Amino acid sequence: MEIGPYIKLHRVKQEMTQADLAEGIVSFAYLSKIENGKTEASPEVISLLCTRLGIQLDNEKDITIKNKCQEWYSQLFEVNDKEEIVRGYKELEELMETTHSESMVLYEIHKIRYFLVLGKYEDALEQINNLAEISSTFDSLHQFYWYKFKGNYYSLTGEFNQAIRMYGLAEDKLNQLELAEEEVADLQYTVSVTHSKLRNTLESIEYANKALDVFQRQYHFLRCAQCHIMLGISYRRIKMYDKAIKNHNLAKHLGKLNHSKQIMQLVNQNLGYLHSAKGDTEEAIHFYEQVADDNDVSLIERIAATTSLIKEYYNIDNLDQTRNMIEKSLQLLGSSYKNDEYKLFYYIIHTYDYALKQENDKFEALVTNEFIPYLKKNKDFANLVTYSTMIASYYEENYRYKDAVKYYKLANITYDELVNI
Repeated sequence: MEIGPYIKLHRVKQEMTQADLAEGIVSFAYLSKIENGKTEASPEVISLLCTRLGIQLDNEKDITIKNKCQEWYSQLFEVNDKEEIVRGYKELEELMETTHSESMVLYEIHKIRYFLVLGKYEDALEQINNLAEISSTFDSLHQFYWYKFKGNYYSLTGEFNQAIRMYGLAEDKLNQLELAEEEVADLQYTVSVTHSKLRNTLESIEYANKALDVFQRQYHFLRCAQCHIMLGISYRRIKMYDKAIKNHNLAKHLGKLNHSKQIMQLVNQNLGYLHSAKGDTEEAIHFYEQVADDNDVSLIERIAATTSLIKEYYNIDNLDQTRNMIEKSLQLLGSSYKNDEYKLFYYIIHTYDYALKQENDKFEALVTNEFIPYLKKNKDFANLVTYSTMIASYYEENYRYKDAVKYYKLANITYDELVNI
């Protein structure tokens, strides 16, 4: 990266105005030209600006930084140790603060990915906004990761169409770059996940298979497992259950080989969904229980399993077990319901809790005033069908036929949308 945009990036990071940096060194207008690459300043001016910013010009140290960056980039995946990722980040932050490095911009772009892996979405957005000021200076490699990680952000925050657009821009850069196969495969896997969120099942299968082909050649078994899970989900949605089970079992086998409980329990959760879709409640409960009872599994995965068990037990009128699962879910949820990622589970738990206790006013108010608007906003069509039907049945049982028709109609319209996605 040219020194001008690099100086601008450091100035923005330090919340310093152009006037503050330029004072006593160059004019405000001249600094603006330096930062935007419209002029080449003398070595003396660059040295003075860097000194004010607290930056050293050290080529030998830059080689060390470049190697450490590459090592850190390879760690930025959800399956890896978060503590190790944070340690690498802190070490690089110290090095980057004081040394002019050619790796600086790529590192700053990768920080978007870093914040996303840690679930710090607001920090990721702030980083995107900061980098937008210098994005016009990015080369093709910078642009590839810029678009890819912005796509990651949009995908994780539910803006899936915008995410697909960003991934398309990243793909357009591939013919200008010589990236490692694994890097391309990671993009393809990510595109598969996002298409799955949009219920673009055939596209999800296509991209998952592309990524799987690369990961198999490189014997990257955990990434292969992730691709098999995506294929399992996709085949389940088009009711090709045998293919779905085969892919999930392959993923579980690879998870065992790598001692990855996260992979194995993710498979169990999805096998639960599959057997539930087939109407095989006993098998669905079997798989959900394995996740719910595993203390080593992440909190969100355990709550996803317990809320699934609530639905299964309620549907077969096993009210005692439904109550047990509601209590277990509430205990696991604790104060986490305040976080957006747990909001869905909060609504599911309390919907069934109020229904079971026959607290009809609370049930009706929660579902119609909060839960259904939440599902509409998040375009969660599958759950919208389920809970529109549930409230419609409630109204029908209470002879409120006009209200019942309203929500049955919503369920039917939503189902048609789900089928046609």
